[in-house]
Amino acid sequence: MADKQISLPAKLINGGVAGLIGVTCVFPIDLAKTRLQNQQNGSRLYTSIDYFVNDVIENVCFSLSGAAVNLTLVTPEKAIKLAANDFFRYHLSKDGQKLTLLREMLAGCGAGTCQVIVTTPMEMLKIQLQDAGRIAAQRKLMPQSVAPGGPVEVKSPTAMQLTRQLLKEKGIAGLYKGLGATLLRDVPFSIIYFPLFANLNNLGKRGADGPAPFYVSFLSGCIAGSTAAVAVNPVDVIKTRLQSLTRGSQEDTYSGVTDCIRKILRHEGPTAFLKGAYCRALVIAPLFGIVQVVYFLGVGEYILSYLPKRNN
Repeated sequence: MADKQISLPAKLINGGVAGLIGVTCVFPIDLAKTRLQNQQNGSRLYTSIDYFVNDVIENVCFSLSGAAVNLTLVTPEKAIKLAANDFFRYHLSKDGQKLTLLREMLAGCGAGTCQVIVTTPMEMLKIQLQDAGRIAAQRKLMPQSVAPGGPVEVKSPTAMQLTRQLLKEKGIAGLYKGLGATLLRDVPFSIIYFPLFANLNNLGKRGADGPAPFYVSFLSGCIAGSTAAVAVNPVDVIKTRLQSLTRGSQEDTYSGVTDCIRKILRHEGPTAFLKGAYCRALVIAPLFGIVQVVYFLGVGEYILSYLPKRNN
């Protein structure tokens, strides 16, 4: 059923708070996912989840690379994604009747399209910061890949330094590199995720109009999130590769989505598109489980109820 009314400010607050809490909980796994997806044959450092033992545990502070960017931008990103889905579901419903599957998918499509405004620059900056440790480790462990002239110590840039550099060299387009691949990932993800979550969540509702218990929303978010994440993982690999600015000397560079697909198939084979899939599922499942529970707690409505109402 569609809600009788929708408070967009409250939904935006709910989405922002939900995103902050969810991303904080799963960020280390997201770091592993990015590095696994970015490594290419001939320069592989991580072959499995032993990444956590060999890298994260040995350098815990560095494992938070990109966390500040993610935590800063995930608030508007999740706010837009979740609120937009509710907004489109509300306006696509007919007289409060249950949405058809097609309309649920259209609402998800709208939400996925809206979110890339924030998602693309967020992912662009996050990937550079997350992958810096992999490049540094590769140069230490694979001296044969170091360029002539000897090893060069590369300091990890900050998010602000990266932003200024990209804006100076390429303008606003620099922050939106990989926009097409981000759309190809986020739109199908939302088309799969939101209808699946809504229907799973409805199965656990108390009565026709009653809310589902929090654990039902959590499990529904986990199942729907992991399903959608694995389904779009090949595009996520492409997006990650396209948005990575720094590479090892033996690693391919890509001019676009088609070039990326062709080179991955030629040099690494079809299985390369599944790199990081299990890490991505481990990230998205609890992330969206937590996000949906927090979102449906109605923090935004609670906060707005205490604000003074303006008299017209």
